[in-house]
Amino acid sequence: MEREQPPPQDEETSSSPLRQKTSPNSNNNSNNNTTPSKIMGEADTAGVNKKDQAFRLFLLFMMTAQNSSVVLVTRYTRAGVAKADQYVINDLVMITEVGKLVLAAALEYNHTNGGLLRSIKENIFDRPLDFLRILIPSLLYLIQNSVLYIAISNLTAPMFQVCYQCKLLTTAIVSVVMLQRRYSTKQWICLAVLGVGVAIVVLGAREGGGVDTERKGGDNAQNLFAGLTAVTVACLCSAFAGVYFEKVLKRPTNDGGQARAPVSMWMRNVQMAFFSICIALINMYRESGPEERGLTGPMIENGGDPMTKPFMHGFTGWTWVIVALQAGGGLLVAAVIKYADNVLKGMATGVSVATGTFASTFLFGTTLSMQFGAGAGMILTSVYLFSNDLPAVCGGGKKKAKSDEMEMKPILPK
Repeated sequence: MEREQPPPQDEETSSSPLRQKTSPNSNNNSNNNTTPSKIMGEADTAGVNKKDQAFRLFLLFMMTAQNSSVVLVTRYTRAGVAKADQYVINDLVMITEVGKLVLAAALEYNHTNGGLLRSIKENIFDRPLDFLRILIPSLLYLIQNSVLYIAISNLTAPMFQVCYQCKLLTTAIVSVVMLQRRYSTKQWICLAVLGVGVAIVVLGAREGGGVDTERKGGDNAQNLFAGLTAVTVACLCSAFAGVYFEKVLKRPTNDGGQARAPVSMWMRNVQMAFFSICIALINMYRESGPEERGLTGPMIENGGDPMTKPFMHGFTGWTWVIVALQAGGGLLVAAVIKYADNVLKGMATGVSVATGTFASTFLFGTTLSMQFGAGAGMILTSVYLFSNDLPAVCGGGKKKAKSDEMEMKPILPK
């Protein structure tokens, strides 16, 4: 039997020192080889961070522009327009929901790689009870969107934006009742300060600081009580709809004990838009008289019947801008939920209110008092600190426990 011959000792012994002698050089060479790759990796990381920061700033700009533009453009289409030429709010809401339905369906088609029909069958026809549960938030959101136009018609743009931040307070209270959510002492203080700030703003408006100079008289003069009532209803509807929908989303999805993939946000928007359109159609036929829809002109004195406003009466180019802003806002909210943080959302809220206030002063002649400024400052500070740490000089910046993180994220792009 032949055995495998071992290698010569001389080669082995002679090669060992060589290996030991060259091993430091090889390490140096490897270090020299990896150092450029590490530098390139760090450069790539820095480039990614810069791109991410630029994208966040872009989101901040878009959020500010969208939030301010919706209020200002809506105010423009309602403030200086005679009642006979104004659009019917229900028509605008329905057209907006149609736009949301089309946009959400397109995004669901892209999300499922062309499987929109299969997604509709699985999430609507195969699960009718889960589909019907969306009827409640759809109704609440429809009421919210309708009364918001009433609020904007009767309040100045700055006062509407500031008072509408009260939805944080209503959402927190409803979350405690329906979800047994707990908040920290700092958050309850923020909510209390927010309520005081809203009271200061309202009292200042009653003294004359919340009326546009061009709307103090006339047929379509502002009604402070109607505007504040509409904002209150909108905040309550937003709170109940958001918390209810959060409860539905957190419910485990299973059929016959088998877990299923959660329903996508876009399919939920398809479902909600469908119900909203159906409810808006019912409202259209239920309120088809001249008293509900209004007249296209003054009453005719010679016995002729006045003409009731037809569907989409008063729609102008600016009205379609509102539709695009409201429907496309869903994309922006979804991007903010995915990529942004509480700091960005808090900054966007403050900047949008400041931008709307500045623009409203020049566009509508809005007069603001020091009382309004003090109350608005309290409200915006409370909104920001509710979801963010205190500055380091105030003892903030400490890492919170996971159970203490109560981030109030919007559930739907509504």
